[in-house]
Amino acid sequence: QVQLVESGGGLVQAGGSLRLSCAASVSIFTFNRMGWFRQPPGKQRESVAGITYGGSTNYADSVKGRFTISRDNKNTLYLQMSSLQPEDTAVYYCNAHARALYGGNDYWGQGTQVTVSS
Repeated sequence: QVQLVESGGGLVQAGGSLRLSCAASVSIFTFNRMGWFRQPPGKQRESVAGITYGGSTNYADSVKGRFTISRDNKNTLYLQMSSLQPEDTAVYYCNAHARALYGGNDYWGQGTQVTVSS
């Protein structure tokens, strides 16, 4: 069973930075796509950033230039968040979509809270 475990959330002042990590129980190359989503209070979950098997990245317009998604060559996905604003407050979730070779299933972490104070 694939597991994703996020860490690195917390309380930070506006303008500050945080780095989120997502540790997978399998090699990240099991997945053809990994990404970060967030769910602000009272709102729907939204995509923040993604990275493909080949390393291509994409970002929501609201975080471009402030957030950077990356991965190591083992089992960890990262989200470096800078210039944080109160509107970035949300529960952040790691998502991974397995390659067809490995079943093609979608996996989610349990989420980590990020709170940005003004």
